[in-house]
Amino acid sequence: MSKVNDFLTEAGVFFLATVDGDQPKVRPLGAHLEMDDKVLFGVGDFKDVYKQLVANPKVEIVACKQDGHWMRYTGKAVFEEDPKYAEAILDMIPDLRNIYNEQTGNKMMTFHLEDATAVDIAMMGEGENLL
Repeated sequence: MSKVNDFLTEAGVFFLATVDGDQPKVRPLGAHLEMDDKVLFGVGDFKDVYKQLVANPKVEIVACKQDGHWMRYTGKAVFEEDPKYAEAILDMIPDLRNIYNEQTGNKMMTFHLEDATAVDIAMMGEGENLL
């Protein structure tokens, strides 16, 4: 998991692909956290991305680094029950507390990928499994 987390950290921004009916949806994300041998991601319970993940948990994340390497991280999104994961992400990015708090009623929902594959692919080379 550390290789996946390190890749995401170095890339900075990465893209999460979901499905809305029969239409693919892709959006940039940046928040992630390695904890308890998992790479965790956060999304708002009020956002379409959350509804899409609940309806169809199959996802793909793509990240690109400046050196030309890119990663394809594919799996099934599994939401966490323990609020410690959302708290850890909010501690990392305190400005998100303006969005996710009791006054707004918005909750950050955290998930990790199971049954996952992660491949680091060089621009002109073979892929390397990261898991």
